[in-house]
Amino acid sequence: MRILLLGYGKMGQLIDKLATQDGHEVVARINIDNRHELEGLDNKKVDVAIEFSQPEAAVDNIKWCLDRQIPVAVGTTGWLDKKSQIDQYCNDKKGTYLVASNFSIGVNLFFKLNEHLARLMNAHEQYDVKTKEIHHTQKLDSPSGTSITIAEGILSNLSRKSEWVNEEAKEGSNLEIISERVDPAPGTHEVNYSSEVDTIEIIHTAHSRQGFAKGAIAVAAWLKDQEGVKTMDDFLRIG
Repeated sequence: MRILLLGYGKMGQLIDKLATQDGHEVVARINIDNRHELEGLDNKKVDVAIEFSQPEAAVDNIKWCLDRQIPVAVGTTGWLDKKSQIDQYCNDKKGTYLVASNFSIGVNLFFKLNEHLARLMNAHEQYDVKTKEIHHTQKLDSPSGTSITIAEGILSNLSRKSEWVNEEAKEGSNLEIISERVDPAPGTHEVNYSSEVDTIEIIHTAHSRQGFAKGAIAVAAWLKDQEGVKTMDDFLRIG
């Protein structure tokens, strides 16, 4: 597989290392300092792009790929208010892309567990629910995209909560997300249901960034043979 890396921070560098170890070829490594090199890149030599840049660059990077019929797996968050526009752009261009707040297989299974638990708890109003995330101090967005996905999974299935807040909840209808930034934590996400008599918790703890990077490579390998707007649900059903 011939990979174009868009964004070359810690995640991009780790994807580069692991993909190369697995026998894939990284044809270009693009960041804010050398984005001009994209104009000379032969898109016929690229099978798929993996995008881990910054929110302000992600939309242009995705469009660049879609314009050239390069499937792109996007891990950058913070721009998703424009996702519906990019979905339409992808369809108009007959391109292929997938956006995920987290490419870790374990996290995506956790998302499904979280949704199922919320459905079970909907009938049991004695339980209040809160969420918490712990990430390293270099994590720019707060709450993280993963935390927002967890919150949305709860809100879609638990009728007594109507919106999430990134602070201690002051209203009963608010879903609390507490964001902590502590080094060197790669990522922990907790969902806590508490009543007067007991507590139910589900927790996902990442031991390193490797799960995120390996997941991105696996998704990219699958995505290069797909068409249209895809999701992690699509990928997991294939797996």
